[in-house]
Amino acid sequence: MLTVALAGTFASSLAAPLRAELATPGELIVADEATVVDKLADVDVLVTMAFTRAMGMAARRLKLLQVPGAGLERIDRAALPPGVALANAYGHEIGIAEFALGAMLALTREFVPLDAALRRGVWRSQWAVGTPPPAPWPELAGATLGILGYGRIGQALARRARAFDMTICAIRRDVARSRQDGLALLGGLEILDDVLRRADYLVITMPSTPATRGLIGDAQLALMKRTAVLVNVARADIVDEGALYRALSARALAGAALDVWSRYPSDPAPTPPAGMPFQELSNVLMTPHVSGWTTGMLRARVRLIADNIRRTARGEPPENLIS
Repeated sequence: MLTVALAGTFASSLAAPLRAELATPGELIVADEATVVDKLADVDVLVTMAFTRAMGMAARRLKLLQVPGAGLERIDRAALPPGVALANAYGHEIGIAEFALGAMLALTREFVPLDAALRRGVWRSQWAVGTPPPAPWPELAGATLGILGYGRIGQALARRARAFDMTICAIRRDVARSRQDGLALLGGLEILDDVLRRADYLVITMPSTPATRGLIGDAQLALMKRTAVLVNVARADIVDEGALYRALSARALAGAALDVWSRYPSDPAPTPPAGMPFQELSNVLMTPHVSGWTTGMLRARVRLIADNIRRTARGEPPENLIS
């Protein structure tokens, strides 16, 4: 039997369902990222969002480093001992795709301000007495959706957007893998400007890499329609924070739904998520990086992690092996 350590808040939250998924779980250690270092000498599988040089020096028996999410930003791959397999986990694409569509609808149809007004007894509708009705809201049907990052999440979003009769343009690195998807436009970063000009809705689902950090700045936002809505469910550093704030505050962009941020909590105190006061803008929907936090995502990741533990016990390579 293997010894498995779960380190960090997210990984530790998987302890109970992982025990239930594994018929013979072996020893399961739950710790934070700092204290797990002292326990790593006898650990075969480490499940964590972060891996440091101190962990690498202590992990003398480690066979698998399993990241319970997709991102590898906090993994020091140079610190991995020789022969240790590295794998990540997905399962969040359906939840994120549903979130993106929900955010597009919420912003376009102004659900939040309409709800707030009606709670005060104010009817912002054609049923109001003595005031003219609001302008009718647009529909998603017939609108163009631009997807920056046509991987698992982007494809899940495109499938659902087709049910809304949307036209889809997308960017991905390996274009050949999606030529048969029937998109209105597909290409690499060389078509970015064209996608930005066409998009009524722009959803960012690409990873943060040297090629994508700061990809969307003042010049790129200026290409977009004033009626366009931007949704970022990827990483905050893909979009220049100041440029986005300026575009939204000047109404050069109709709205944005932001689920990823430049700042995250390091203690229980309130943590402003950005250096710019997005909370003061009425055309911004702010959520605390929860777009993929669904029951389906948790089930999928627990199953994959349990299967990779079993594979490691049998001496087999894990699913989602990072080369």
